[in-house]
Amino acid sequence: MRTEPARGGTLAEGNITTRAFVELVLSLSLSLGLALASQPSRAATLPTAFAETQLAGGLSSPTAMAFAPDGRLFVTTQGGELRVIKGGQLLAQPFVAVSVDASGERGLLGVAFDPDFASNNFVYIYYTAPSTPAATAHNRISRFVANGDVAAPGSETVQVELDDLSAATNHNGGAIHFGADGKLYIATGENANGANAQTLTNRLGKLLRINADGTIPSDNPFFNEAVGANRAIWALGLRNPFTFAFQPGSGRMFINDVGQSSFEEVNDGVARANYGWPETEGPTTDPRFRAPLFAYGSGNGPTEGCAIAGGTFYNPPVAQFPASFAGQYFFADLCSGWIRRLDPANPGSALLFATDIAFPVDLQVGPDGALYYLARGNGLAAGGVFRIRSTVSEPTTVQFSAAAYAATESAGSATITVTRNGSAAGAVSVDYRSADGSAVAGSDYTAVSGTATFAPGDAVPKTFSVPVTNDATVESDETVQLILSHTNGAAIGEPGSATLTIASDDVAEGGGGGGCAIGRNDGRDASLASLALFAVFALFGIRRASRTVQRSAQRFAGSR
Repeated sequence: MRTEPARGGTLAEGNITTRAFVELVLSLSLSLGLALASQPSRAATLPTAFAETQLAGGLSSPTAMAFAPDGRLFVTTQGGELRVIKGGQLLAQPFVAVSVDASGERGLLGVAFDPDFASNNFVYIYYTAPSTPAATAHNRISRFVANGDVAAPGSETVQVELDDLSAATNHNGGAIHFGADGKLYIATGENANGANAQTLTNRLGKLLRINADGTIPSDNPFFNEAVGANRAIWALGLRNPFTFAFQPGSGRMFINDVGQSSFEEVNDGVARANYGWPETEGPTTDPRFRAPLFAYGSGNGPTEGCAIAGGTFYNPPVAQFPASFAGQYFFADLCSGWIRRLDPANPGSALLFATDIAFPVDLQVGPDGALYYLARGNGLAAGGVFRIRSTVSEPTTVQFSAAAYAATESAGSATITVTRNGSAAGAVSVDYRSADGSAVAGSDYTAVSGTATFAPGDAVPKTFSVPVTNDATVESDETVQLILSHTNGAAIGEPGSATLTIASDDVAEGGGGGGCAIGRNDGRDASLASLALFAVFALFGIRRASRTVQRSAQRFAGSR
């Protein structure tokens, strides 16, 4: 989010540019947000077969949102309140309210949940600590302990105190998310000073990486080059990365960097990358810098904008959108009020998805497979959270998670997974069973059969085990067939059958007592043994016996 003065004219000169207009509207929204909290936000324009529902309104200058592992939606407001939406309702009492400097783009800007939230109840926030006689205003990451829907009193633990801020109140970044590695990643703006983005002597204009307890991982890419707290730097050369996102499953990171006057960027998050600001903005061939994966120009239209804000991958546990949306990256623009989607595998262009949104600032895909957007609101409406759902019913299917599974005999068993796709509205069940392939039930494995059951709203994959016999027989790999049948409430998807390969990990033992040991070296040991025996028999003139032994050894070698 940015509100720097527009180039090419001023309000006093009567030349109101798009950027200057946005500054004016945002200023009005800050001053009038509370007074107009009861005004409804207008509906977005969506593609055919999609509809939206407003979950919460009356939010004063919201800035970010995140789903807790238990399904509650937490929303940060610039003034310092962390609000909770539970069961589709905005709770009256904030989770916590912190004292913030909310001038310009400062304030409460980000929220994240510990990977072990279910056991430790840790909630992290990013906010601007105000100036005091002893300290200059600066951004801070703090941790709170949840006690139900509120923070436990006195539970704040400061994890990171970021660099002191100048008089400039813009370019604070603020997004925080945990990666698949369990580390907390933090996006910081360059505090309206481009030089900050290109130095390892401060943490401004960077992507930072820390441990959950606030310490710095020793495997950070600049750990041996930077000093002290600056060792938290993971990537640099950013202007104002207001939002970023991790893709579930792959762990891939996309960073949205707000540009100055030419381009808005979607960047591939890579350790040690330098994204070029202020030396470059948008596409570049400069080998010193990593070019954006996708960029769009400044302007006011369906393919232009002035501040990229909000980004999320469509990889929910249950897909509610059509299958063509799987893996797509949604992002929004604050000024133009649209949402577009990008195919990460073909990032050359992005498709328009929604328009007419009152200043979108964040996007999230919910556990229900819906797309949620957070609208900041304007002088005509307060901020709110909206849910977009597909109105086309995708068929519910159940299937194996893979077409092939494998286990060794010594493992004792193989774990098989059944998944559910499509609508999760109703209850679903499917029978499963094993059948002989080259493996034989009773000697190579234990036959299994049963039923996998999904309750309404349940999309958690189900598992069952196939016991494997751990014998001492040296043998080739064997297979077991796995079959799904007799569904209730769903169709059988692909793959509806699978193969379990049982790998023998037994090794043939050598003979003792001075005899010949024939191993498993593609028949080479057998050939050598044959030659030795042939020489012995030839020496004693027993040619017929030697030929018999030779043929036996050759047959043995060929069978291996």
